[in-house]
Amino acid sequence: MNTLEAMQIYARVAELTSFTAAAQQLGLPKASVSAAVRQLEALLGTRLLHRTTRRVQMTQDGQVFFERSRDLLADMDELQGLFRDGPAELRGRLRVDMPQAVARDVVLPALADFLATHPGLEIELSSTDRRVDLVREGFDCVLRVGSLSDSSLIARPVGQYRMINCASPAYLARHGVPETLAELATHRLVHYVGSLGSRSGGFEYLDADGQTRFVEMGGALTVNSTDTYKQACLAGLGIIQGPEAGLREELAAGRLVEILPAHRPAPMPISLLYANRRHLPRRVQVFMHWLAGLMQSRLGRLPETGSLPGD
Repeated sequence: MNTLEAMQIYARVAELTSFTAAAQQLGLPKASVSAAVRQLEALLGTRLLHRTTRRVQMTQDGQVFFERSRDLLADMDELQGLFRDGPAELRGRLRVDMPQAVARDVVLPALADFLATHPGLEIELSSTDRRVDLVREGFDCVLRVGSLSDSSLIARPVGQYRMINCASPAYLARHGVPETLAELATHRLVHYVGSLGSRSGGFEYLDADGQTRFVEMGGALTVNSTDTYKQACLAGLGIIQGPEAGLREELAAGRLVEILPAHRPAPMPISLLYANRRHLPRRVQVFMHWLAGLMQSRLGRLPETGSLPGD
């Protein structure tokens, strides 16, 4: 095994803090992964990892080597594709994560054409409401909707979803159409939370000064899935607040009705995130540009759009 391959294996072990997980992701026997790390330690004359029965942790030297080798590996990946003119020359695997609704409604319908243009790519697509750990779980990039808290990651804004309030005709027939915030006291909200057991803030809206405010509301149902959230509204279980782009079909068909248009929530930011490194592999850059373009066409217009690597 050459040194570059050993470095790639070590980087994955360091990211995942596990020989077993790294072997599974790389499709290698665990013994080969262990041998690669030992080879590097012998070459460098230092211990890179502390190994116990429960976990793997980098030594101080291992941390320094990891940071330097990660940039070097990214540079090598870029260098290997430097003189390939055709887009079909992209090679390798991409592991990406995005919300389920984006994967279903935006990405999957267009993915066949993208892969036909880049037949050398293999894509591992994760779609979940859970926020994955980009580094620990080995993702090249993730698309996130909502506020960000990952300070160690690079975030590139894609745009914003316009948010609306809506309910089903059956719900409004039973409870009436609220015309003011005060009237929400007699209505029900379908509560959405990231994890069950946490508390919903209530009905969110922007006041005249552009500040986010909340109105506490009752409701018999709390969910942690965006699909369940919409289905609960269609079933007449209460009011929801969601991206207009994801509700257009139901609104156009009359299955949902917008309410309180003067009291919409703040727009929801959309961002592409990737690990903090100087250079991204070309395959990741190309995929991110493609995905950003898909999202922009979905949103119609995006004055908030930011640049991506390579712009």
